[in-house]
Amino acid sequence: MMGVEMKIRVEHKSLVDFKCDLLAVNVFEGEKKLDGAAAAADRALGGLVSRLVRSGEITGKLGETTLFHLGAGRAKKVVIVGLGKRDKFDLEAVRTAASAVIKKAREVRAKIVASIVHGASCGCLDQRDSAKALVEGSVLGVYKFPGYAKEKETPDFQIRELVLIDSDAKKIKPFSAGAKLGLIIAEAENHARDLVNEPSNKMTPTAFAKLAQHIAKINGLKFVSLDPKREGMEALWAVAKGSSEPPRLVALEYRGNPRSKEKIALIGKGITFDSGGISLKSPKRMDEMKSDMAGAAAVLGTMSLLADLKPKKNVIGVIPLTENMPSGHATKPGDVVGSLSGYTIEVTNTDAEGRMILADAITYAKKRGATKLIDVATLTGGCITALGDAATGIMGNDQALLDRIIEVGNRCGQRLWQLPIYDEYKNALKSAIADIKNTSGTGKASPSSGASFLAKFVGETPWAHLDIAGTAFLDKARGYLPEGATGVPVRTLIEFLVS
Repeated sequence: MMGVEMKIRVEHKSLVDFKCDLLAVNVFEGEKKLDGAAAAADRALGGLVSRLVRSGEITGKLGETTLFHLGAGRAKKVVIVGLGKRDKFDLEAVRTAASAVIKKAREVRAKIVASIVHGASCGCLDQRDSAKALVEGSVLGVYKFPGYAKEKETPDFQIRELVLIDSDAKKIKPFSAGAKLGLIIAEAENHARDLVNEPSNKMTPTAFAKLAQHIAKINGLKFVSLDPKREGMEALWAVAKGSSEPPRLVALEYRGNPRSKEKIALIGKGITFDSGGISLKSPKRMDEMKSDMAGAAAVLGTMSLLADLKPKKNVIGVIPLTENMPSGHATKPGDVVGSLSGYTIEVTNTDAEGRMILADAITYAKKRGATKLIDVATLTGGCITALGDAATGIMGNDQALLDRIIEVGNRCGQRLWQLPIYDEYKNALKSAIADIKNTSGTGKASPSSGASFLAKFVGETPWAHLDIAGTAFLDKARGYLPEGATGVPVRTLIEFLVS
């Protein structure tokens, strides 16, 4: 697993006096006049920056970087990073700009990188939030899964230190608080990325359960690991029995408010490899189905932070873990299986397995006293068709809960878009021989159909369902998001719990 080796610190220093390999300052798009740190850098470069801004060679577009080598001064190099248009500038722009800087730093092999805090320096954004976003963008932007290659074309370069600097002593305290929070959240999200990027022969249900137990132990969380078959979780077992890998259901519990009866359940889909079962998937890109446990990784990453952040809430993380494989023991289309809730399920498609294991996990969470449910799952390809990789689909039965998660997600740069759960979708899941079918068989509105299935097991408990099929794993890197696992939605879940 990757650990962040880059140290973060905050310094009360003058830009011109700080010694570093690379200094980052910024400009807004469309603004010809330089001020603050950019003006200071311009003076050190004999007016070159302002001339390039006026000529349009430096545009200020978000994430654009321009590198200068200094002949004298404390900083060896200066990078000018674009912040985009001022009227669209927000915390997500801070993350994007910070990521662009840190990638440029790695490219030029800068060991010590100093940066002004974008947004806070110009008074556009809250000081603590700006520092937090800058550190998040930097730590997430420098992420790279180490892999298993013995020989590498280019050795990975490690930036030793990122220093946030400002000459105003009053800003140092909020900057320090924001930087500390941003670091631990980004590290947790990077850890979730590691779990998803791991090959499925390494990250098995057993391996994941052992890791969860270790994380629970070092964070003082109550932990249980259950055999689904023995516990009567027939829906989970129906998915698991085609594999030679034993399934588990693990739960980690944090008690931040023992006097309260309120308990939030975070439930993460943990299919460590999804072949589709008897309803076999196409071979094309099946290797990416190691990522079908991204929901489980996000929940584990979130639970790992609670002991440090100490929210005054009670939280239980419930993670059902299994492979979905075809074999002579596998569940077949047309089979009818039970569930922990007592409801029977007609399995019309074994590739609709995520909702099966979540059904038992939801019931288990309710039995453990959950008063609010949030499940996270790479549930449907249809969500990718609907929203691509630009937003997570969100559905549920409690509008206030959905609105709050959407608001927090937007603030974190992890957008969510609400999709409906109409009666028509529920009616399409009616079975002639069981309480419910696991698919409608129509191929229509699959994200809403999947959520409608889960709603049967949720009942009246306030609930939100996050379909991260499109956002959990990317084909191509974008900003601070790498190719492969993104760690979505760790930041959203953490902000929801601590805010």
